[in-house]
Amino acid sequence: MKSIMHYVKQLHAFSGIKLYLNMIGMVISGLLESAAILLLVPMLGMAGIQLGGTGSSYNFNIFNKLQQMPQASALLVVLSIYLAIVMSQNVITRIIMIRNVSIQQDFSRKLKFEVYSALLRAGWPFFLKKRTSDLVNVMTTESARVVSGISSFLQFITSLLFTLVQIGFAFWLSPQLTLVVLGCGLALSLFSRRFIRSAKKLGSRTSQLAQTYLAGITDQLNGIKDIKSNNLEPSRLDWLQKMTSGMKEEQLQYIKLRMNSQLLYKMSSALLIASFVFFSFQFLHMDGPYLLLVILIFARLWPTFTTLQSLLEQLASLIPSFKNLQQLQEECRDHEEQGLGPHNHLPVTPLRMKQGLEIRDISFRYHPQAPEYSLQDINVYIPANRMTAVVGRSGAGKSTLIDLLMGLMQPETGVILVDGMPITGSNLLPFRRSIGYVAQDPFLYNATIRDNLMMIKPDSKEDELWEALEFASSADFVRRLPDGMDTLIGDRGVRLSGGERQRLVLARAMIRKPSILVLDEATSALDTENEKNIQEALERLKHSITIIVIAHRLSTIRNADQILVIDGGHVVQQGKFTGLASEQGGVFSSLLSNQEEAM
Repeated sequence: MKSIMHYVKQLHAFSGIKLYLNMIGMVISGLLESAAILLLVPMLGMAGIQLGGTGSSYNFNIFNKLQQMPQASALLVVLSIYLAIVMSQNVITRIIMIRNVSIQQDFSRKLKFEVYSALLRAGWPFFLKKRTSDLVNVMTTESARVVSGISSFLQFITSLLFTLVQIGFAFWLSPQLTLVVLGCGLALSLFSRRFIRSAKKLGSRTSQLAQTYLAGITDQLNGIKDIKSNNLEPSRLDWLQKMTSGMKEEQLQYIKLRMNSQLLYKMSSALLIASFVFFSFQFLHMDGPYLLLVILIFARLWPTFTTLQSLLEQLASLIPSFKNLQQLQEECRDHEEQGLGPHNHLPVTPLRMKQGLEIRDISFRYHPQAPEYSLQDINVYIPANRMTAVVGRSGAGKSTLIDLLMGLMQPETGVILVDGMPITGSNLLPFRRSIGYVAQDPFLYNATIRDNLMMIKPDSKEDELWEALEFASSADFVRRLPDGMDTLIGDRGVRLSGGERQRLVLARAMIRKPSILVLDEATSALDTENEKNIQEALERLKHSITIIVIAHRLSTIRNADQILVIDGGHVVQQGKFTGLASEQGGVFSSLLSNQEEAM
């Protein structure tokens, strides 16, 4: 329950007086409903049935005045009061229910915003350890279950208050019988604790199945081309059959649990009422009206116990979701990037590098306990307004170095300096804002080309957009599209070719007019003509911005001002293309020879 109370406290702080008004409204609603039932007394009296007799300890003298009135007038008064009370009670209930939904929806929006904000503030290493589908599951399924749990908790509180009012009313009618009912209810609640424990276990199973299902579906949809090309449809359908069978079985177990607990309460209710009626009539010789009172007390109190039990089972089944959501938020806080606190919403001014980037004695490994470093003892200087290329075999550490250079990760030892200042703290976001990045696997959103470009710079003018497209050799193919720049490009840009996607991502990177342009093999999917155009454009730019290129095709970096050769996590060579190519036995000349042989 600790995780539930964590969010209940947040709800209390968020909703404030509205929550208390709803609780007060529920008490009033319960009193009005009890008053409506109490009006049965004069109605029965008019029918010649008096609730007094041998077993009763109360004499309802407050209705004596009604008995002195003509029967038709008295009935009209009683019915008018009854209608007024019932209408008032229903109006109050309506207001409470609407306000409850409003509180729940507002809190749901707040919760989703906080969780997503925490995710966005988390550093890149956090996402390297997580499956995207798991994060989506927490943001969608688990957060929805938490909101459902909050709703169940509010219902539990309101039902509890309503029950307390009904207990007070029952005590006023008959303390002895009410105590007996409460004793029976307590005994059953102790017995039914096993239902709550079982509901909690089933809730854990529900969370696990939802997470596994979403992960599987996400992976398969992302790899749908591989499924189609390898004829994997039958095996994927078999997986779905097994998964949905498990989900069905879990839901059936939960429903059986709920139905078993309700069956227990309903059967015990009928058994107790029958036993009390028989015992009272046979041994205590109670008259009919007092037996009616017994039935009335049981009929009013016992369903409220059933409702409370059912809500407790629902809450128990949702506890794992509360824990998962809280755990995710705590993990995000532990991995929060510097300068991205929850209250830091100030605009960031890009940092313009004038001298260069210095990598001083840095070492890095993804896991602190790992025996080997991904990068070790790196000392490099990247001058401003020059082109620097990074090459090496697969797994040598090129992408890790780029991630460190962009401030996505922090080195375990050493420091990275921009114009002599460390890339940490208040410098991190301004430095990152000055970078344009183009990944090897270009990512585009399922939106129009215009939307994808303006995500980087929302205030971009039309001529700026076309200028960026021209630079990336994209303007011609965009003009040929049916809706031009307003063409929808599909999920991850699937309606475009690989080369077109790469060029659009390059155009998007240039919209910001960065002082540093990082290209992770950004021309690998281009044809010879477009690659040549972009290489020429980069050549024109390299004296006004700093260009850092990860290159696999070495022929594309002949004009680089310096080349860094990485092997086994170390910078093993550094220099210009011609000099490195002439070093016999060097890693660079070996890579170059292998590529020439492959051609």
